[in-house]
Amino acid sequence: MTSSTLSREARHLALPQVGADGQRRISTSRVLLIGVGGIGCPAAAYLASSGVGQIAVCDFDTVDETNLGRQVLYGPDHIGERKADVAAARLRKINPSIDVSAITKRLDGGALAEAVASADLVLDGCDNFATRFEINDACVEAGRRLISGSAIRFEGQLAVFGPDYSISPCYRCLYEEADESLGSCAGNGVLAPVPGVIGTMMAVETLKFLAGVDSPAPLLRLYDGVASEFRHLGVSKRPDCPVCVANT
Repeated sequence: MTSSTLSREARHLALPQVGADGQRRISTSRVLLIGVGGIGCPAAAYLASSGVGQIAVCDFDTVDETNLGRQVLYGPDHIGERKADVAAARLRKINPSIDVSAITKRLDGGALAEAVASADLVLDGCDNFATRFEINDACVEAGRRLISGSAIRFEGQLAVFGPDYSISPCYRCLYEEADESLGSCAGNGVLAPVPGVIGTMMAVETLKFLAGVDSPAPLLRLYDGVASEFRHLGVSKRPDCPVCVANT
């Protein structure tokens, strides 16, 4: 590590649970983040500032004015630009010593499977169940830890799965296609900082896993912004799950 890197990472190095070995694992890790919106922006910023060696940010959407209240990597000058391109440029400014790549097209099929397999961990910050299911299926197939976040109104959810899906449930053990009707931020609204709470928690879980800190899975945590409360719920492996059971 260079002197400037040591200075940046000094607070991590001082943590007995992380130290030099843990920070070295962080700096040599590869993370795939799908969805650079209200959840993905703060998660990506903290992963970059923490020195994750390679970060691939994937989003095929463009910046819209309605994004600016909660998607903190973007400003008015970025309206109309590709989110992934803008986010990658901002992350490189946050930490010039890391490798950041932008994926500006939708990942599916073989391309998604390849991207997931090339990462050590996947963060899902997308906004629809169909994509979440595809990401989950690819993580189960590749044996990758999946950290998923969502937010709506005053409520947020953090879920952690894998990487050993022979014993761990997967996202499809928690949700089914019929749950797509639960709604979206566009129709129901969301308090701007709530996605930031979830995105920051996702960064915490990512760094713990990469550094080798005990990070149990499965994990399901629900945040109620009105009551300022967290709830921790158990997730069981569905015996009839068409993905994690079928692949073990």
